[in-house]
Amino acid sequence: MKTALITGASDGIGEQAATALAEQGWQVAVIGRNKERTAAVAKRLHAPYYLADFAKLGEVKALGLQLKRDFPRIDVLANNAGGMFKKQPLTEDGYEMSFQVNHLAHFLLTKILLTNLIESKAKVISTSSVAHKTIGLLFKLDDVKNPKHFSQHLAYGNAKLANILFTRELHRRYHAQGISAAAFHPGVVATSFAKDTTSFMRVLYHTSLRRAPGVITAQDGARTLIWLAQNAPGLTWQAGGYYAKEAPARCTRKAKNAALAQGLWEMSETLVAPFLDEERHPS
Repeated sequence: MKTALITGASDGIGEQAATALAEQGWQVAVIGRNKERTAAVAKRLHAPYYLADFAKLGEVKALGLQLKRDFPRIDVLANNAGGMFKKQPLTEDGYEMSFQVNHLAHFLLTKILLTNLIESKAKVISTSSVAHKTIGLLFKLDDVKNPKHFSQHLAYGNAKLANILFTRELHRRYHAQGISAAAFHPGVVATSFAKDTTSFMRVLYHTSLRRAPGVITAQDGARTLIWLAQNAPGLTWQAGGYYAKEAPARCTRKAKNAALAQGLWEMSETLVAPFLDEERHPS
């Protein structure tokens, strides 16, 4: 039986991906922040569930250690949780909210699970967005350590760019050891995205415009994630790439910047180091 750990699985494309894989006989771990919604999805799928607020790295560490014990074999880690936030306050850990929830928490989770992922020859799939092209314009490594006050849109675009850079560097460092990494854009999906923001996107996602041409259901938005999980890297898709609509997709020049990807990785390692002091990881 194959195993998939899916963050952000209490609703939206995470829930749809968990449902599809569970129906195909996979063992799925439903990971979310809201206990009621996460437990309800898990109950429906007869799956275990785990709770963590990704705005709190201490909770992410506890989640990772528990998953590491419970799942010695991991076929897929879907780093899917994320979102846009009305304001960009610093988290209790001292980092900009969008950056931590969309990228840094998943970086920490992946690092904690790294030995299991390598031994399992796992796929690590990160949910990015076309927003990295349109509003991921001002990403600089200096802002990671000393975050500026970005608008909700720039903060989100920068975080989605970080998802692709993380994927590329994970591929560079660990593909030879068995990990296959990919990032993808799910499409313009009618979910709870941007619900609690002042973004213009809130109008698109939460009014009658959600039925406009080009806006897809969460079920359709999950298709590329499911496709990446089900199919073999090297045959159906190539590790280290960025995908949309179950096919390779274009990303920005900045998203292809190898030096920026390496710098982000090294910076992220420094930021999460206090939460890794009990762990040993492959170099």
